[in-house]
Amino acid sequence: MPRIFDFGGREVERSVTVADLRALKGTGRHAAQVTAETADEAAAAEAAGIEMVVCRAANVLRVREGSRRVFVTAALGFADAVTGDEILRTAFSAITSGADAVITGRGHDSVRLLANEQIPVMGHLGFVPRKSTWVGGIRAVGKTSAEAIELWDRFRRLEDAGAFAVECEIIAAEVMAEINRRTSLVTVSLGSGTAADVIFLFTSDICGESARLPRHARAWGNLAALHKAVRDARVEALSGFRREVAGGSYPSDAEVAGIAEAELAEFRARLEAARN
Repeated sequence: MPRIFDFGGREVERSVTVADLRALKGTGRHAAQVTAETADEAAAAEAAGIEMVVCRAANVLRVREGSRRVFVTAALGFADAVTGDEILRTAFSAITSGADAVITGRGHDSVRLLANEQIPVMGHLGFVPRKSTWVGGIRAVGKTSAEAIELWDRFRRLEDAGAFAVECEIIAAEVMAEINRRTSLVTVSLGSGTAADVIFLFTSDICGESARLPRHARAWGNLAALHKAVRDARVEALSGFRREVAGGSYPSDAEVAGIAEAELAEFRARLEAARN
């Protein structure tokens, strides 16, 4: 496992580095990426052999509590960092806290600003949920030759801006394959087929927690049923407590502290004396 110094100056082990991800191109091998916002989720990802996780920039420290080894990409929210100074401040805070890269769906000037500081930057192309008004709905991107050419141009401009990687969301698989052959960007496929360098799914989809599974996702678990069982068990326990409080059976003598009869008699006597 590679040993590096992270952006906080700590000597650490990482499952993969930026150099490792770039070396994946053309090999036919894939790294795996999932979401993680908590220490438990990060620890589970590491235990499962997942190489990469994405989290909100504000949650980097929490994620690092769960795993010191996974490659962490911190998402810079649109509202969290708006001006150039805010973007840099948020990015530097994330990477010095333990992130290995940042991801942003902002414009090329923002990507260039970060890349000029040698911060590994991942862009976001294809279907970008927050920008879906531009494509008229929730749909795949690149299903016409005109749209595919426009998409390819976006890849080239992102590459020119200095990004090292790009999340490719719901791009037609054949178009993704053609683009991946031609770009130096590390490609991260979310619903865009297997012809990318990294395959990405949300942990909530993988674990069966989502209320609705997107077409591109697959569930390998059923945590929703377990969560429901936990909620039901919690309500059942609380209801039992409420019933016994109402019926006077809780607390019982076994669940309260007592006092010796002699001590109680003396206490009562002192109360009477104080009253008189």
